[in-house]
Amino acid sequence: MHTKIQALKDSISSVIVGKEQPVRCVIAGLLCGGHILIEDVPGVGKTQIAAALARSVGGTFNRIQLTPDVMPSDITGFTLVNQQTFELEYRPGAAMCNFLLADEINRASPKVQSSLLEVMEEQQISIDGATHPLPKPFMVLATQNPVETYGTFHLPEAQMDRFFMRISMGYPTEDEELMILARTEHRNPIRNIEKAVLCPEDILALQAAVQEITVSEPVRRYILRIADATRHHDALVLGASPRGSIALFKAVKANAFLDGRSYALPDDVKVMAESVLSHRLILSPKGKSRYTDGAAVVKDVLAAVAVPVDAS
Repeated sequence: MHTKIQALKDSISSVIVGKEQPVRCVIAGLLCGGHILIEDVPGVGKTQIAAALARSVGGTFNRIQLTPDVMPSDITGFTLVNQQTFELEYRPGAAMCNFLLADEINRASPKVQSSLLEVMEEQQISIDGATHPLPKPFMVLATQNPVETYGTFHLPEAQMDRFFMRISMGYPTEDEELMILARTEHRNPIRNIEKAVLCPEDILALQAAVQEITVSEPVRRYILRIADATRHHDALVLGASPRGSIALFKAVKANAFLDGRSYALPDDVKVMAESVLSHRLILSPKGKSRYTDGAAVVKDVLAAVAVPVDAS
């Protein structure tokens, strides 16, 4: 593993106990310039993993607690008239940063959700005819609780598709929870990260290096066959879009880079497919009786699609 990536992983792990796959996915999302949706029950570390990433990488970090009364201007900012010069001045919103934690995104109104996801897609903010580019790198880590429905707004599938990955933290094991108790006994574990181990320029250089990872034609076709299988699966009414296959292609490169390889393997596809594709799928009524969620369908697809023998 690249020394800087190892330093980042170690820094995050000083706060987050265990959870190797979620941490890997968050780092992969960062390396691909993607945004992450962290969906899980309260209290399992959704906010902590976002804060640990932002604290480990230099740059600006903003957090916005989304509620029904939050306005789109809280995300994008607004312009006002300077009373001395009588000129329009832009006042930045929460999105003008390197890392934005959008807590409980499903509690925001559809209008606010749309403004946030537009910013994620365009990487810029346009207000009153002026365009304000976001700093690079820019990453949104949004959280939502899938259990509670009171006071929430469903995130439409077209908007879910904008997220590079969806991950779940899951409950810790007994030994992991014992370590969590020890770490939180005297202070918040986030204070274990005393200084950033990477700067934004490091991230941009690592992102460029990930783009150079080689993906052979057999692995590319393997990705496309998996995406196509979701589009014709009898348990789904909506399969993975081309945006989904592009995201999986990028994630495969990132996983190979994290493993210290200059080329991708079918195993990289298997590791990343569930996190990249599952939230892009919509189960049919028949599918809901057979599968618990989209992740179970992805596992079924991976078992059914033939793995390329010669992927070099």
